[in-house]
Amino acid sequence: MTQHKRRIARPKGLTVLAGGITLALGLAGCSGGGGDPLASESPSESAASGAAETIVVGSADFPESSTLAEIYAGALNGAGIPAETKLGIGSREVYLPALEDGSIDLIPEYTGALLVGVDPDTELVDAGEIIDALPGALPEGLVILEPSDAENKDAMVVTKATAEKYQLESIEDLAKVCDQLTLAAPAEFAERVQGLIGLKDKYGCEFKEFTPIGDSGGPLTVDALLKDDVQVADIYTTTPAIVENDLVVLEDPLQNWPAQQVVPLASSQAVNDQAAEVLNKVSAELTTEDLIDLNQAVSGDQKMDPSEAARMWLEEKGFA
Repeated sequence: MTQHKRRIARPKGLTVLAGGITLALGLAGCSGGGGDPLASESPSESAASGAAETIVVGSADFPESSTLAEIYAGALNGAGIPAETKLGIGSREVYLPALEDGSIDLIPEYTGALLVGVDPDTELVDAGEIIDALPGALPEGLVILEPSDAENKDAMVVTKATAEKYQLESIEDLAKVCDQLTLAAPAEFAERVQGLIGLKDKYGCEFKEFTPIGDSGGPLTVDALLKDDVQVADIYTTTPAIVENDLVVLEDPLQNWPAQQVVPLASSQAVNDQAAEVLNKVSAELTTEDLIDLNQAVSGDQKMDPSEAARMWLEEKGFA
């Protein structure tokens, strides 16, 4: 599958917007506050009631995924293809079955983590090899579209003080003192091949204690790290808090985390060629710098709603 290598300028508008943005500006219908996002009316029920068929874009339970879902839905709506969002569904273990049963039709994914999720025995780390392997590994009825240049990886992150204390630059360094430190990460990290299992198998790293925190490396995790309640945290590399708090991302020389390009994962029945063309154009424009800016807008001081950050990006890229 073709990979786009074109680089583009960082969106300026996302870095200078003031706060106080109103929510839900009509970019895409979003699931209501609270409750199970999958508990609302299913697409099949909507069709049966006579409503127009709508592509339902889901997201995992962290802000970047929600923003990407809003971008996908907004681009589709801008092209005249009805789309709405169901945000905050949960982890891959929850949203993959939702894609298979038709509760959602489309979700932003990350190539390497997705391949491990459907093929735990894979040892592939190269971006191109992962893309080539995914179509044959996905459950029947699911397809990936064109991947973007944008990439976001899990990473072992420590404070500057911890890095200096233990002379940490890489996970190989960390392995020498893992038994003295506490790690914070989502609960599923304990059972994932790319989580505690991989860190033990590849680096011999076994932590003194594991503290599950369910915000996917968000404010609760960062706060625990800054307070030294934990000394290491699993935080995504595009998280603004890394730069804001002068945190140290440890190198991963043995590639516990493979290439992680953002890619649309879709139901082949629900996403037709016209919709795929729109989504591929989104992937062609999306960069890692965009992800950092979008995350800064949503998770930084501006506290922008994902739908508004997505709208700004879509306007700047000519989708709206």
